[in-house]
Amino acid sequence: MEDLIFSLNATLPVFLLMVAGGVLGRLGFLPAAFCKAADRLTFTVTLPVMLFLDMAGLDIRRDFEPKFVLFCAGATLAGILAPWALARALRRDKAVVGEFVQAAYRSSAAIRGVAFIQNIYGSSGMAPLMILGSVPLFNIFAVLILMIESPQHQTPRPARVLRGVLTNPILLGIVAGTVFSLLPVQMPAIAEKTLTSLSSLTTPLALLSIGASFKGASAIRRAGPTLAAAFIKTVGLSLVFIPCAVALGFRQQELVALLIMLGSPTTPSAYVMARNMGHEGVLTASAVALTTLLSALTLTGWIFVLRSGGWL
Repeated sequence: MEDLIFSLNATLPVFLLMVAGGVLGRLGFLPAAFCKAADRLTFTVTLPVMLFLDMAGLDIRRDFEPKFVLFCAGATLAGILAPWALARALRRDKAVVGEFVQAAYRSSAAIRGVAFIQNIYGSSGMAPLMILGSVPLFNIFAVLILMIESPQHQTPRPARVLRGVLTNPILLGIVAGTVFSLLPVQMPAIAEKTLTSLSSLTTPLALLSIGASFKGASAIRRAGPTLAAAFIKTVGLSLVFIPCAVALGFRQQELVALLIMLGSPTTPSAYVMARNMGHEGVLTASAVALTTLLSALTLTGWIFVLRSGGWL
């Protein structure tokens, strides 16, 4: 029951903030122009700053564990490529492939991972290494997939894809943060507080925009792929890779970090990226809302199973 209460406390405020965005949007406080500007601000400024701080806070030299980081990277890569291949093979409406894939794999690992592990163990534990092994891949492939699976049905030239990757603000934030983490310097307190304040705007802005921009009729039309993406995100990936992790000897904080990487809700930043890269955003918004609700139960269930097996 304690785990369920914690999961609800972590997920319900996210859902309620989306509901608040919907209500404020209907009342005229969040018009379409605000949502468009908020999405652009999040994509180009606050989200890159958040990812910069996430990566800059890692002590890669001290904490690096190759086996764990490689497993995170391998599971992330497989968890991206398999849904992508499945979507390309089965989806008739190719316009939603990019959103479907991103919604099916892109976790709230950096945003919620540390909080979950701290609640259970009192420290961030293996979360920084999980972030190192997964978050760069999450974002690199999000850019690639959303460009390649453009709703305009135009396959971009390799040079355009490469330019899009190299100039993407989110990827630049990750690279800058990784480089900073390797430098023998400490961030000045003033700079850290300023960047933290900017970073803290990311999730509220994204969630309010999701709620205010939500289109019920369009969401119903996308119900099939939304449900499929939500199942993969909250159940499917964990069902495949958690038993593999147990078999390889990962335990305690390692397993919780992997569980967050695989089974936490679709991150709100997926919606921001989809909208800013020319996609409709309806499927992504629906997946964020649905996985947020489902994950309170699925994460609690996984923690119960792992504790019952003596692995936590």
